[in-house]
Amino acid sequence: MRSQDANPRHDGSLSTGHANSPKDMLTRLEMMVLTAAEMPLMAIRAQITSALDILVHLSRTRDGMRKVTEITEVEGLIDGQFSLNTLYDLSEDQQLSPTGNSLKNSGRLHGGIYS
Repeated sequence: MRSQDANPRHDGSLSTGHANSPKDMLTRLEMMVLTAAEMPLMAIRAQITSALDILVHLSRTRDGMRKVTEITEVEGLIDGQFSLNTLYDLSEDQQLSPTGNSLKNSGRLHGGIYS
């Protein structure tokens, strides 16, 4: 994972990671931290959810092109598990379409820590 200072003092950052889904990316981040340090799993999950707002998942299509297949909000933790809110996903006609779910943590993006 490459990052540009994912730090609360900065207005934002963009990182890349390799995973099969947004949920898988969060699990991979957990595993990276667990291999580097002994920390309680809930502390790791809390740090991950406080650092990430939106996950954009790309997949390779049958013709070899990469395409955005899902845009998901990281809501936080519910009962110790990651809570994700899919905002857009790839429809049957291969178009990225809104799911109808609204952004839950819009305060962080509009008028919150990023304003």
